Amino acid sequence: MFLPSERQERILAAVRQRGTVRLGELVERLGVSAVTVRRDVTALADRGLLRRVHGGVTLPHRGAAEPEERRTPFGPTAAGILLGMVVPSVEYYWPQVIQGAQTSVNAAGGRLVMRVSSYEPGEDRRQITALLERGTRTLLVAPVVTGAYGLDLLRWLATLPVPVVMVEREPPPELPTLALDAATTEHALGAGLAVRHLVTLGHRSIALVLSRQSPTSRALRRGWTGTMAELGLPRPDAWQFEVASYGTPGWAAAYDHVLRRCRERGATALLVHSDREAIGMVERARDLGISVPGEMAVVSYDDEVAATSDPPLTAVRPQKHRLGRVAAELALARATEVERRPVHRVQLWPTLEVRESCGGQAEYEAAQGR
Repeated sequence: MFLPSERQERILAAVRQRGTVRLGELVERLGVSAVTVRRDVTALADRGLLRRVHGGVTLPHRGAAEPEERRTPFGPTAAGILLGMVVPSVEYYWPQVIQGAQTSVNAAGGRLVMRVSSYEPGEDRRQITALLERGTRTLLVAPVVTGAYGLDLLRWLATLPVPVVMVEREPPPELPTLALDAATTEHALGAGLAVRHLVTLGHRSIALVLSRQSPTSRALRRGWTGTMAELGLPRPDAWQFEVASYGTPGWAAAYDHVLRRCRERGATALLVHSDREAIGMVERARDLGISVPGEMAVVSYDDEVAATSDPPLTAVRPQKHRLGRVAAELALARATEVERRPVHRVQLWPTLEVRESCGGQAEYEAAQGR
């Protein structure tokens, strides 16, 4: 019996010698089952070492349309790379990031293999280990970065035998020299965009409503606090709220409490993360007799479904698809130039999408020349 590595070397030798080999011939030559041969062929194809055709395998095609080396904005990359990706969710925010990464990997002639950690402690390491065993040559990860577990995980990532690019995560202050690439959104700046837009509409009392479970909340709070200070606006702790997700038990009463407190304290505008919570705030405001945007302006952070609200929500939009593309391009380039490249930390700015929930839409569009 051959070891898997020995079988795969024999498969490659046969393909190099004959150009194209049928799977049945490989089964006979190696004396193993068809399932085993297909598994070995899949592993070799994922690494770009051969190409599957109907009923067999052949050498990778290296024609004019598929060069051996491609270029990304961050440098060259070899074709056929298997890229692993571990994300915390495939339900909200992350699908567009995944699709963006898939776009870049496809353009490079590679393959993306994804796993989900579901925000569960220990799952990051388990899923990453499984991808390494799968043969991935580089990794995109959105790991836990806080607490003792997060620090240990980041140190472990820096020791892996393949390049790692973090997505929407940066090392904490405790690891200032961690040599890992990262592609992130400047969420703090996005919060500042929302505050500045509301100020141009005459608002000075702007409350912040954050999703209790989101890792983005820290950056949004920093952006809100910093921008309010820069503009000389009041920012009392009483104008900061954390709420449970829209639709969870007790959400309506909790949102009513936030809206009543805002009215009592003179807040005339809300920056809410995320769209679901912002839509919930608008819904409860309507039931409480608070008109939006007449008495309370609302800006959402995310812009997944903000345009479907009634009224449509002005929203800060992280460029999720582009972020996935950039992260994958970083990873592909890093896989080709491991030692020669400095650490890259790339930040994308979100954009502001102005709609009806703040008023002043016509004036804003006129100022933008639309």
